[in-house]
Amino acid sequence: MGIFDFLSGEFIDVIHWVDDTRDTMVWRFEREGHEIKYGAKLTVREGQAAVFVHEGQLADVFTPGLYMLETNNMPIMTTLQHWDHGFKSPFKSEIYYVNTTRFNDLKWGTKNPIICRDPEFGPVRLRAFGTYSVKVADPARFLVEIVGTDGEFTMDEISFQIRNIIVQEMSRSLAKSGIPVLDMAANTRELGQIVAKEISAQIAEYGLMIPELYIENISLPPAVEAVMDKRSSMGVIGNLNEYMQFQAAEALGREGGGAGDAMQAGLGAAMGLQMGNLAATGPWGARPAQATAPMAPPPPPVEHVWHIAEGGKTTGPFSKARMARMAADGDLTRESYVWTAGQDGWLRAEDVTELAQLFTILPPPPPGA
Repeated sequence: MGIFDFLSGEFIDVIHWVDDTRDTMVWRFEREGHEIKYGAKLTVREGQAAVFVHEGQLADVFTPGLYMLETNNMPIMTTLQHWDHGFKSPFKSEIYYVNTTRFNDLKWGTKNPIICRDPEFGPVRLRAFGTYSVKVADPARFLVEIVGTDGEFTMDEISFQIRNIIVQEMSRSLAKSGIPVLDMAANTRELGQIVAKEISAQIAEYGLMIPELYIENISLPPAVEAVMDKRSSMGVIGNLNEYMQFQAAEALGREGGGAGDAMQAGLGAAMGLQMGNLAATGPWGARPAQATAPMAPPPPPVEHVWHIAEGGKTTGPFSKARMARMAADGDLTRESYVWTAGQDGWLRAEDVTELAQLFTILPPPPPGA
């Protein structure tokens, strides 16, 4: 080894750490043979803490600042070993840098549903998920309890354990909260604060703290949500009978076929009759001297089409001829409920004059049948 190399080895060490990974929690300063010179400069930046370990024992914790590693600024170190060799004698120690900034946007969620007793719906299964942030509050405890001798400790190595703690406390808090499911969206902030407070003591044992915990969503199983959507739809519909009449009228306009054409033809004929009367009388009601054209015949009667209700479902529309065939085949009985446009609600077929005649060709059921 040349004289230049020898002198370079005797220069004072500069110990520092710049993190650009965004997920490293602890990083060990690597020095060949773990030899750190007496009087070395230790730089600790904001958002960092340096833990000094000497011969396997935790010696001191340095907060942000610039330090000279000497006995006068290391009171704990002097109790472990008296440094009487000065600059010429390096000592074997380790320095661990701990990231004390917040690690944000960490995800948590329930793997399995949480069974709760809802005051309105009874027993329900809930799922919840959200985000949280974590921070090292006690670097020395975190190093002793979690990191150990790991030279580079990342957030992924502890996030699974923290998620388990959050989910366990979230399950307990939801089960005992007594908040109805429909009101939980308005109380997610309070629930998040309760969970963060409850787990703070357990997290503190690891030297950590959770500054923020958010609940993004609390949801029911998809089948239950589908039923709730149907219930909401019924509330929007309002009067069910009026809605069914509207639906039937819409279906009549789309699928009526000949009945719709006949209705349009009747309206056209009536309009033509009115125009003819206007031309015959003149704009002021006076009839001209010449003979007027013969009056047009009245429009043909509009044939009704019918809907049948059975088992909570409706079928149709059916023409009267089709209804007659159904009566002959037994698919339409006197007790069948029918409806047509203009009719006030559903009626039994035998109570409708136009359909009652379809059953006259057959004798009524015997008494007591």
